[in-house]
Amino acid sequence: MRKLRLDAVLVQAAIAGALSFAHLHDIAGAANQNGWKAWAYPVSVDLLLVAAWHRMRVLRANGQPAQAAWTWFAIALAASLGANIATAGLLDLHHVPSWLRILVAGWPALAFFGGTLLAHTPATQQPVAEDEESELPLYEQEPELPEPTPVETPEPIESAEPVPALPAPAPAPPAVAVPAALLDHARKVADDHHARTGAPIDTDTLRSRLGVPPHFADAIAAQLS
Repeated sequence: MRKLRLDAVLVQAAIAGALSFAHLHDIAGAANQNGWKAWAYPVSVDLLLVAAWHRMRVLRANGQPAQAAWTWFAIALAASLGANIATAGLLDLHHVPSWLRILVAGWPALAFFGGTLLAHTPATQQPVAEDEESELPLYEQEPELPEPTPVETPEPIESAEPVPALPAPAPAPPAVAVPAALLDHARKVADDHHARTGAPIDTDTLRSRLGVPPHFADAIAAQLS
């Protein structure tokens, strides 16, 4: 069973959220918003603040403009900071001015409008242009092969003279036996070269790294391919 571990950041966020909630509740109660309405105002302000911040991050991650999300984030932050500062003794909660009562009474309509705009602003992925170059490395891209040119077969020329028989092809040289230990070492060298350069190792580099004769290098390269 996993043990619960207290995180200093989460504890700090919980304390700050509780204090902000209490300040907003006091401002709403001083503006004659009593009962459940006084409890709903802090939730509305904090939810709009979190929703605007989340929408702003999503839009910026998708490369879209986030001015609207920034605007509603600033409005919610101003409402939260204003309530926190007002309850620090700068405002007489028993004699709240009329303009503050108007702001508190009009906040639900403003918050509803902002939340609706944030919820109906989908974040879409930008389409990728068809002619955009591939971001794959060169060794992973498929090379473009030219179209084969048709070869015209010449018509055979009739000759009265007999055609001499072609000599038999020379026998292929015997295969070089590569020890298993040397083959394993060569495979490690080839993998290391591919990891560092991104391209398969060629025969000359393999021969110089292993210090073997050319025919040994060719035989090892044939078995590695």
